[in-house]
Amino acid sequence: MGNDCIFCKIVKGDISSYKVYEDDFFIAFMDIFPTAKGHTLIIPKEHFVNALDTPTHIAEKFYPIISKIANAIKQAYNADGINIIQNNGSASGQEVFHSHVHIIPRYDNDGFRVHPPARLQITPDELKLDANKIIEAIQGK
Repeated sequence: MGNDCIFCKIVKGDISSYKVYEDDFFIAFMDIFPTAKGHTLIIPKEHFVNALDTPTHIAEKFYPIISKIANAIKQAYNADGINIIQNNGSASGQEVFHSHVHIIPRYDNDGFRVHPPARLQITPDELKLDANKIIEAIQGK
């Protein structure tokens, strides 16, 4: 665990939180600076920097918990939708460097939108080159 990691301190009980779920691997608790009522964070108990650092044996357990908590939040808040957000690295907006997922209930007219940047104009040839670059990286070339 990171000595200065606020989420590790929550896991250890050094900092209080409003937990909504806990098992052997994860805890879920209310975000203290919520975007909407019901905004919840889910974290692995073990310290990993982000999804890219989280080992497969933990990552494969993560999605079922995310789904369970997201469905509960949608029901509890009668939400029209749910954002499931994970930022990986400071360039993506990650502020706490302990792997975590935000579950945010959303409503048709809530005024909150996650806007993507302007869309690139990509040709089919460029898409093929980009796909091949990723395939090579997956294959370790």
